[in-house]
Amino acid sequence: MDAVLERCAGLDVHQEEIVACVMYGPLEKRPKKETQTFLTTTKGLLALHDWLESFKCTHVAMESTGVYWKPVWNILEGSFELILANAKRIKNVPGRKTDVSDAAWITQLLRCGLITPSFVPPENFRDLRDYTRYRRKLVGNASSEKNRIHKILQDANVKLTTFVSDLFGVSGRALLESIINGEVLTEEQVRSLVKTSLKRKVPQLVDALNGRVRQHHRKIIRMHYDHLIYLEKQISELEGEIDRLITPYNEYVELLDTIPGVSFNAIAVIIAEIGVDMSCFPCDKHLASWGGLCPGNNESAGKKKSSRTQKGNRSLKGVLCQAAWSASKSKGTRLSSFFYRVQKRRGQYKASMATAHLILRIIYHIIKDKIPYEELGWDYAEKDTERKINYWIKNIESKGFKVTVEQPTA
Repeated sequence: MDAVLERCAGLDVHQEEIVACVMYGPLEKRPKKETQTFLTTTKGLLALHDWLESFKCTHVAMESTGVYWKPVWNILEGSFELILANAKRIKNVPGRKTDVSDAAWITQLLRCGLITPSFVPPENFRDLRDYTRYRRKLVGNASSEKNRIHKILQDANVKLTTFVSDLFGVSGRALLESIINGEVLTEEQVRSLVKTSLKRKVPQLVDALNGRVRQHHRKIIRMHYDHLIYLEKQISELEGEIDRLITPYNEYVELLDTIPGVSFNAIAVIIAEIGVDMSCFPCDKHLASWGGLCPGNNESAGKKKSSRTQKGNRSLKGVLCQAAWSASKSKGTRLSSFFYRVQKRRGQYKASMATAHLILRIIYHIIKDKIPYEELGWDYAEKDTERKINYWIKNIESKGFKVTVEQPTA
């Protein structure tokens, strides 16, 4: 293999220690090699930094081992060209496996330019990532607490959800508090607690509240309800931090807000996950592949096997699929038209994935070119007559027929 780097290093990262290997020397000759082990404490990482600098290394590669690579990245960032490698793609050949041989293998691959770097956004976007990902976790936890309260109310013969569509709205919470406090409400008291259209359902609500609520139920509902309020407070604080960190990128927020189905929370996740520098991705198709939103390749002996999508970035994939479902409900848009055309052939779940793929490619061009989304309309596909004609010709010919296309005579 031809070498492309004169001075580089590979790191085998673990929780307690790092094995570093440096290779240096002329490209046309066999390189010299030095190996040393360092602790993963800040002092040990600073020693690693100085050791790499003593060899005048220009590039350093490491495996994406759990979260253990992050402290190393934080110390070395800015001093070297860092490359984070997918461990699955740089596996050593089977045989005698040691930490030293792993570090040397990574270094050899790096020296020959055979490592495809993983995408690592700048520090400010990594901070935003922490907030958006934690917010998503807390929103899920809050939903779980709501479901637990629903379950306990059913166990206590309280049928509020039959008449109250949102138990955790203003009226629903007021009634829930009365249940927790052990109050027996009259029709007048219920009428004073509920708002808007629920006032017309007061007799039914009184009947629904007449359950078999024991002290056990009230106690455990209180625990879940207090935890829900705490989670909502935490979510509110996270959203404040997200707003603060995303403010410098309001230009991109406004542009992405023009895409049907993409909410502000989705935009925050998108910017946190991919950043605003599209030069990191050669084209929109590369970004879609990195996000795990395009079919995989699995071909052997001329036979195409399962081409299910790759794992990709789960946070980005999840929020784009949600955006795809929302876009499918927007009226008279290109995205909803695309969704239903794919749904006819492949079903709704594959349609949502295909629409998410399309949205991500649109996002790439919007961020790269700094232009708003251009709505093509529901009937955009009908305008592309030549493409549709070719599609149906191929479809018919695949069934063994021969097709001739002629223009009608005047």
